[in-house]
Amino acid sequence: MTLLMIDLDNTLIDRDAAFRTGVTEFLAAHELPAEDVDWVMSVDGSGHVTRTVVAQAIIERYPVGLDEAEIIAFLRRGAREHARVTAETVAALQEVRAAGHQVVIVTNGVDWQQQGKITAAGLDRLVDATVVSEGVGSRKPEPGIFHAAAEAVGASLDGAWMIGDRDDADILGAHRLGLRSVWLHLGRAWSQTDYAPTRTADSVAEAIKHAANSLP
Repeated sequence: MTLLMIDLDNTLIDRDAAFRTGVTEFLAAHELPAEDVDWVMSVDGSGHVTRTVVAQAIIERYPVGLDEAEIIAFLRRGAREHARVTAETVAALQEVRAAGHQVVIVTNGVDWQQQGKITAAGLDRLVDATVVSEGVGSRKPEPGIFHAAAEAVGASLDGAWMIGDRDDADILGAHRLGLRSVWLHLGRAWSQTDYAPTRTADSVAEAIKHAANSLP
């Protein structure tokens, strides 16, 4: 058996699409300009900007008595409840697990939020385990979270793969541990010079197939 560790946001699920739907609902609920969804998306930075910063930016833009906690809860709920996984991804996960390999979701974030996305997307039935940074006290690219993923399924990191969209988290973490990796380029060019992924892919399904075809 070989271990495949796979990122969640903008890898297994299109987190930005889910968040965009939540933002659209938020703007409509508060009778704010629908076209401002693009502005909120830019402030959000694909989820890498803290929720407090995003909420404060919204409050400053719309001085209509919005509450920070309400904004954060609404936006988190949208990103969580609208999380979806494609049929192609489902098929790829089922195939690699049917071949006897183990799949663990390895994601940075708040435990209950990330687990909620996984459940909403149905990924809890498609993987062997999930490791969230908050729950294990280690964030990608730190080695601890990768070791926790292996321990979650009683596997070894020897020969393991890491699949993800973040060069500075997924691929750097794999590089530091000498693991093989697949980077979802999402239309971007690779810009790092000190390290590089083993392979690149257009989609997570393709990434899983790259890894599966290279498994011993």
